[in-house]
Amino acid sequence: MKSATAILIVVLSLLFNTSQQSYAHFGMSIPSDDIVEQQEQNALTVNLMFAHPFEGRSMSMEKPVIAGVLSNGKKTMFTDKLKALDLRMYADTTPSRAWRISYAIERPGDYIFFMEPKPYWEPAEDSYIVHYTKVIVNAFGKEKGWDEEVGMKTEIIPLTRPYGLYAGNVFQGIVKVEGKPSPFTEVEIEYFNRRGKNTAPATPFVTQVVKADAGGVFTYAIPKAGWWGFAALSTDQKTITRDGKPKPVEIGAVLWVKAEDFK
Repeated sequence: MKSATAILIVVLSLLFNTSQQSYAHFGMSIPSDDIVEQQEQNALTVNLMFAHPFEGRSMSMEKPVIAGVLSNGKKTMFTDKLKALDLRMYADTTPSRAWRISYAIERPGDYIFFMEPKPYWEPAEDSYIVHYTKVIVNAFGKEKGWDEEVGMKTEIIPLTRPYGLYAGNVFQGIVKVEGKPSPFTEVEIEYFNRRGKNTAPATPFVTQVVKADAGGVFTYAIPKAGWWGFAALSTDQKTITRDGKPKPVEIGAVLWVKAEDFK
């Protein structure tokens, strides 16, 4: 029989390991299609979520502060048209509040869907999280506008065209904060593991990590077909007061891209 001391050591070890386990947060903007080629397919739906995309753990998200689309040099806001829905990331998870917009593509060009969520309080990190999230949809073959800046507090500007990507392609983007390149910013990268079909060989494989260079440019080779999220993380200069104390705010520039297998 194990001694009481040995049992206590095992319990404390398990508690410690559990407390050390953390999951990367991602704002998510996932459209029904990333390339629209036919007029009859012009009706898009875009789901706006906040989740751990590989593990399939989602958090209930309040209605975004701002949601809209930039195309042909014009911004169209649709915050008031968002519809609330309860989504399950996986079949065995509890539904969490998310948001959806139905949008009709009418003109050729690139459509940059963007959102700014309300600050999310994360007790485990003793901080708030705000992820400024984008996804880009191409319509009717006109490839113009995918590298335009929305003008959010922080955002990733793609240097690689963010659609028509094969698994194995190299993707590059430049991280900007307050409109300026952000050197050496850490970028977390995660796969949208739909329905939990994939497993990681070890915890570090769940969230890939790269750092931008001195000019704010990061590079990543996409290893698998599907949706991939890039979250460039910084700390806001402003704080939010909670229980009478100032709390830091993690701001993330998030961009989602989709890769396909070569056939």
